[in-house]
Amino acid sequence: MEQEQRFIHYIEQSIRNNWDRNALTDYKGATLQYKDVARKIAKFHIVLESAGIQPGDKIAVCGRNSAHWAVAFLATVTYGAVIVPILHEFKADNIHNIVNHSEAKMLFVGDQAWENLNEEQMPLLEGVVLLPDFSLLVSRSEKLTYACEHRNEIYGMRYPKNFRPEHVVYRKEKPEELVIINYTSGTTGYSKGVMLPYRSIWSNIAYCHEILPIKPGDTMVSMLPLGHVFGMVYDFLYGFSAGAHLYFLTRMPSPKIIAQSFSEIKPRTIACVPLIVEKIIKKGILPKLDNTIGKLLLHVPILNDKLKAAARQTAMDAFGGNFDQIIIGGAPFNAEVEAFLKMIGFPYTIAYGMTECGPIICSSRWENLKQKSCGKATTRMEVRIDSPEPQTQAGEIICKGDNLMLGYYKNPEATAQIIDSDGWLHTGDLATMDEEGYVTVRGRSKNLLLTSSGQNIYPEEIESKLNNMPYVSESLIVLQNDKLVALIYPDFDDAFAHGLAQADVEKAMESNRAELNQQLPNFSQITKVKIHFEEFEKTAKKSIKRFMYQEAKG
Repeated sequence: MEQEQRFIHYIEQSIRNNWDRNALTDYKGATLQYKDVARKIAKFHIVLESAGIQPGDKIAVCGRNSAHWAVAFLATVTYGAVIVPILHEFKADNIHNIVNHSEAKMLFVGDQAWENLNEEQMPLLEGVVLLPDFSLLVSRSEKLTYACEHRNEIYGMRYPKNFRPEHVVYRKEKPEELVIINYTSGTTGYSKGVMLPYRSIWSNIAYCHEILPIKPGDTMVSMLPLGHVFGMVYDFLYGFSAGAHLYFLTRMPSPKIIAQSFSEIKPRTIACVPLIVEKIIKKGILPKLDNTIGKLLLHVPILNDKLKAAARQTAMDAFGGNFDQIIIGGAPFNAEVEAFLKMIGFPYTIAYGMTECGPIICSSRWENLKQKSCGKATTRMEVRIDSPEPQTQAGEIICKGDNLMLGYYKNPEATAQIIDSDGWLHTGDLATMDEEGYVTVRGRSKNLLLTSSGQNIYPEEIESKLNNMPYVSESLIVLQNDKLVALIYPDFDDAFAHGLAQADVEKAMESNRAELNQQLPNFSQITKVKIHFEEFEKTAKKSIKRFMYQEAKG
């Protein structure tokens, strides 16, 4: 890999070239310029070096998105240590397990996450540092205590005439070296440590540079969790390497927060999960055009050009009005909402990937994207469909290339199960691929429902239709006693606002079932509806944890 193809080189060059530009801002909070980030990294390196932390040692970071989260990440990887990002939504015992399993020597932690943790449960840690102010919470090393107490003094001695751009010289990594262990949130109940080498992160960021328009000084919003590789690469690492000004929302990205912050920040490119787009389109855009969402979507062809243009502008404004495209990934996208966006010419694209590919496998520019597709194989990746007839018969997506992980940390058995002897990663997702190479995901192979009559049913496709029906917030289709059952979490707020009582909601769901069955073939008819009164448990990517709901009681 040539010098310009190094991940660390991206970071070095961006800091030097954008020295006096704004870099990282906590929304409604403080801003760090690129030179501030560089100086904080230099002080971190002094602490790590003085504390005896070696390149290759593991350093964990767990907290909400923030400028200091980003600084901790950059300081770790430019030092040569391995970063272990942990989703702050994880339960305390899972965080303890990840810190221990990864053998992390230090933990950078947010104040909210720290409240639930117990250092006694993490005996291998030499120190715990609080993210908001970088204060030392726990130290089991005299060297670390001394380094933290004297870092400014050592820094002053090392750089007596101020820290300048020419001092930003970091190590030169090797492509196959480990840089990140990312523990998957997973829909199967437990976490595996995905080992990502420098080449994977470089290749993913390089792809972003190839297809996205960010220039130095452009604004971006980081709202996907940085502990997940989708948000980490698309928002943070790509944005920082491009010289962008990154804003961290530091709170849950609700439609209200997005409307408020995006109108101020006006981000140039946006990465998000489908749930956010679907909520904003369904609640904020469609009702302004027609008060019956279902009616509008059923009659989309009759929308005239003037109405389409108005709908497009309203949708653009909802996301700040300045973006080149929205990249949607992490979970299936509602087919009817996508059809509506395609019809009005809204600039969205679908990215398909896995943590194991850091994350990108398939993606295309919005102008080229075919409806229901997630694009073509990304640069430096090869994608195949394991099917005798890939164009018409769904098969498993398999892939190989520069983005691929090294394997699962301390888990060769799991690695052998997902990467075959020829180096192909088996994704577990089923898809077709057309003659031009566009991939259309049908569903997860483990979610595929097989009836006694031998019919393959993709529950995601039925759920996509059901989720667009009146007063449905989200749904799951499960197989019980060879019958399809719909588990539905209704949009109670919307129903009650329209004067419905609980009994009316139940009738509405039954009416939805009847209408849905008219759209479905005989072998995939829904025989029963079961109402859930709480949201379904989800992963950080907002995918429902299906394994928790396979037994539909009642």
